[in-house]
Amino acid sequence: MDIHGASARIVVVGAGQAGHQTAAFLRERGHEGPLTLVGDEGLLPYERPPLSKAYLKGTADESQMWLRPETFYARNTIERVTGSAVGLDRAARTVRLADGSVHRYDHLVLATGARARPLPVPGAGLRGVHTLRSLADARALRAQLAGAAHVVVAGAGFVGLEFAAAAQELGHGVTVVEALGRPLARVASAATAEHFARLHERHGNRLLFGQGITGFRAEGTGRVAAVELTDGRLLPADLVLAGVGAVPCTELAETAGLDVAGGIVVDSRLLTSDPHISAIGDCAMFPHPRATTPLRIESVQNAVDQARLVADRLTGTTRTYDDLPWFWSTQFSATLQIAGLGLGHDAELVVGEPDSGSFSVLLFRDDRLIAVESVDRPADHMAARRLLAGGIPLVRWEAAAADFTLKGHLKARTGRLVPTPA
Repeated sequence: MDIHGASARIVVVGAGQAGHQTAAFLRERGHEGPLTLVGDEGLLPYERPPLSKAYLKGTADESQMWLRPETFYARNTIERVTGSAVGLDRAARTVRLADGSVHRYDHLVLATGARARPLPVPGAGLRGVHTLRSLADARALRAQLAGAAHVVVAGAGFVGLEFAAAAQELGHGVTVVEALGRPLARVASAATAEHFARLHERHGNRLLFGQGITGFRAEGTGRVAAVELTDGRLLPADLVLAGVGAVPCTELAETAGLDVAGGIVVDSRLLTSDPHISAIGDCAMFPHPRATTPLRIESVQNAVDQARLVADRLTGTTRTYDDLPWFWSTQFSATLQIAGLGLGHDAELVVGEPDSGSFSVLLFRDDRLIAVESVDRPADHMAARRLLAGGIPLVRWEAAAADFTLKGHLKARTGRLVPTPA
């Protein structure tokens, strides 16, 4: 039997966005062989972005977050299995779950995702100290947030700031503690970071930069009562969110002897060092033509596009992964959309007026556009995606013209205007 043919047995470990999409795309592309989706949460695959926003605020319930209803998996003969994968025998091509069951594969897709990075400080295990990565995390946060008087967020990345915005909208005073000098320091430009710092402060959130957390203090019941900062200050806290990043789930790959370095190492086709195993999504470390070194991306776009590539390859169409990365974040009423990778940029140019709350930041490296951050300018974002994905050049002197717009530049270069977003 052709192990990559239409009747191949495929097992997908990980039932998040990447795993679900792999299974869905395989059936959509006509794969007829046995298809098993292994997840450890015992839930239907669900969207994760609402966890720090709509779900937390109670404006979305769990049923609205399912990627597909139960009937979808039955109709497409996708076997859903609940369990944790604890062993991988590459020679026999089997996956063993914690309950002892064994699943044979012709091709295995590792979509094991990432877990929240813990704060390695005393008291991190106290009640009231939370992370936010799963629906179970969000349930616990939503239940305890209602009675919280003092909320502290460790980390001013996307998750931390989205949670801080949601908590403030629910009527809670929030203090955000960030070890670096500004919010979104690893993912956004200085201009965008300054805008979101002001936005949070205007809504009443307190931001402390250049401060680390050295520990959590408890009350007599074993619940967090205070956060200790590196300068010795104590912040009262009865609920803490640790939003300090994520760690890829690579244990299964490591124990099986696959290459792991900051993630499960894959090539440009998303194949691991074993040609019978692919890795995608938050757990995968992959090369990209827009980056000088391999990278790992946590985003819905990356999960979906990598799932599509693997499904294409397993059904007969091989290509390399070069899809344009894009991201978004909603905080209060502001939406940030990022197209491209701004890593290593050496110049920034602002289009629009940050004071108005609607602007874009164009990021250049060696005078060539590499990324665009748009705040409440969806047309700019769509134009940027078309420019960057299409390799349409834009140099800094062109963007500095008084009458420059991204939409106008796109039309001038292609003869086509980007549609206005609905």
